[in-house]
Amino acid sequence: MLPLVTQPAEAAQSTPTRPAAAHAALGSPGEYPAGAAARAVERVRSVWDDLAMCESSGDWHINTGNTFYGGLQFWQPTWELFGGLKYAARADLATPAQQIAVAEAVLQVQGWGAWPVCSKRLGLSDHTHLVHTVGIGETLSDIAADYGVSGGWQRLFELNRAVVGADPDRLVAGLVLTVK
Repeated sequence: MLPLVTQPAEAAQSTPTRPAAAHAALGSPGEYPAGAAARAVERVRSVWDDLAMCESSGDWHINTGNTFYGGLQFWQPTWELFGGLKYAARADLATPAQQIAVAEAVLQVQGWGAWPVCSKRLGLSDHTHLVHTVGIGETLSDIAADYGVSGGWQRLFELNRAVVGADPDRLVAGLVLTVK
């Protein structure tokens, strides 16, 4: 499984500038007249600003020392895996356009669930399930409570037994769990 860009959002909720339906998959460029394609790209870019406002209060160059960087709060392994190093060593050192380029690659593979809290706040969704990357010190109980998993940690363990292993108390940071 791939690492996700996950961090609980601390910033105030942002209101999307356009409805979530406007942020749906765009298809190939040949499917649109030239002007429509440009408008479609503009619409997608605006959602990144909304997401950055939620994730980092709109600070594209934020580095708070919490292992998440830039306006979209990239986890360093995710930044590297999706080609960010061709732009900068870390997301906070890249331009907003470069961060968006990497985010679009993440979006193609992981969907909006890569930003679970803020995508939910902004009404962005494209998957019927939600995933979470385990952080240092997290427990199944913590994660189940954060996501409101019906059945609590026991249900979360049941959903992820193959990933977690036999002992629900031995949760390793970096594991990607199916939450819903």
